[in-house]
Amino acid sequence: MFLGLLAPLLPPAQAKGAQDNDRISHLMDLMGMDEIVLIMREEGLAYGGELGRDMLAGQGGPVWDRQVDRIYDEAAMSELVRAGFREAFGAADPEPLIRFFEGDTGRQIVALEIAARRAFMDEDIEETAREAFRRVAADMDAPSPRDIDPHLSAIEAYVEANDLIGFNVMGAMNANMLFYRGLIEGGALEMSEGEILSDVWEQEDETHAETREWLYAFLMLAYQPLEASQISGYADLSLTPPGRAMNRALFTAFDAMYGTLSHALGLAIAAQMLTEDL
Repeated sequence: MFLGLLAPLLPPAQAKGAQDNDRISHLMDLMGMDEIVLIMREEGLAYGGELGRDMLAGQGGPVWDRQVDRIYDEAAMSELVRAGFREAFGAADPEPLIRFFEGDTGRQIVALEIAARRAFMDEDIEETAREAFRRVAADMDAPSPRDIDPHLSAIEAYVEANDLIGFNVMGAMNANMLFYRGLIEGGALEMSEGEILSDVWEQEDETHAETREWLYAFLMLAYQPLEASQISGYADLSLTPPGRAMNRALFTAFDAMYGTLSHALGLAIAAQMLTEDL
């Protein structure tokens, strides 16, 4: 109750800064940021297990499991994302975004995206969604595309408005580079910076194709209950200055988080490899 008395005592700029931070925190809450991070932690634990089986010949055991659990610390991940989002969002006005995500369509979009992300943890569901995209991909890629379903057309416009494929490919390649650097710094790999860049760029086409398929499969599943007009409205919001600021902030924040995690995984794999060699 006493906190309310402090604002008048702050210099105006500080008081406004605190209010802006509160509004941006509220925006992140409306976007389900903490739930998304929790799912990403669960995805990371599964990925870390696969990495241990592939790179440690399944010999990592409980020691490796503890390392992965430590790396994918939910509180640390959440702090990285929230701090990164707040900084990258800058001086943009969050109010139009807050109004949208407080509304029925905004709340529905957040709930659907979170549900689809969790559903994708089931490999069978993910593969079914990917197959659904493959069935329409040929029409989308044709030199003279046939009439595309309005719902899919709205999703395509949303993807293009936010450059979702480009940003995700860039993020994946950056994470791969940082994983390599972790392996090198940990003493498990010898490569120059040029060799790392060359290897990562050689995978660009494959990364682009994989990203496109995953993204469309995910959005087609997540947005299935929405009307095409709702998706189009969301795409239109993305093209406004606040929408662009939100998109930029999301990618900056999650890119930093995934980069930190990838580097830590590289270091941890290297340490485990060297321990096994002793």
